[in-house]
Amino acid sequence: MADWVLKGLARGIRTTGWPARVEETPGVTPGRPGAVSRDDSPADVGVCPTHALEQSARGIAVDFGRCVHCQRCRGEGGVPWQDDFEWADWSTQSRGPLPASFRRSINVRYLDAGSCGGCMGEARLIDAPSYNLHRFGIFLTATPRDADVLLVAGPVTEAMRTPLRLTYEAMPEPRRVVVMGVCAINGGVFGQSYACVGGVDAVIPVDILVPGCPPPPLAIIHGLLLAAGRAEAASLERAP
Repeated sequence: MADWVLKGLARGIRTTGWPARVEETPGVTPGRPGAVSRDDSPADVGVCPTHALEQSARGIAVDFGRCVHCQRCRGEGGVPWQDDFEWADWSTQSRGPLPASFRRSINVRYLDAGSCGGCMGEARLIDAPSYNLHRFGIFLTATPRDADVLLVAGPVTEAMRTPLRLTYEAMPEPRRVVVMGVCAINGGVFGQSYACVGGVDAVIPVDILVPGCPPPPLAIIHGLLLAAGRAEAASLERAP
């Protein structure tokens, strides 16, 4: 026990200081592609397997609802990548942030609607010492009856359609829904089929989108802070 105490004192605090301080530690984000104007767009949009890149008269636009971060468009001759992680944005169905009384304390219920496990792995890290979700007054709860925010990952399988709806209906008002990952946004590479409904908004209303495949922990936290009214939304427009 004494060794652990000494090691802790020697190492100091390892929790990120974001958002009070800029986070530039390598590995906190895989980055994401950025739109480019016509004069700076030599990239071939055909390299994108999910058709997230779109050529227009103004340049190359990026559809973050399709991008799976395969990085085929990255590098020489590709589109520029941004090393940020504040990716969350409002959906077209959004009801805005929770009331001001929730700014310092919200409970989050996580639901896997049929993901591959990638988003779940990232979501598990948000409560790790490096990110320490509790410093924001955000806590994970085991029951939707205590939840203010529903965090959903994965395309909605037919088997999870009813559990997702019942979970949402069990949450007290006001309630918000944050979806993480391209699959939760629109079904991703799984799309719609006899076994898959598609995106979460096909079953319940969605307030906040956190793109990525999967999004890193800080991007997920950004989405939760956005729901609490403590962060600014990113722009996921397909500009230019």
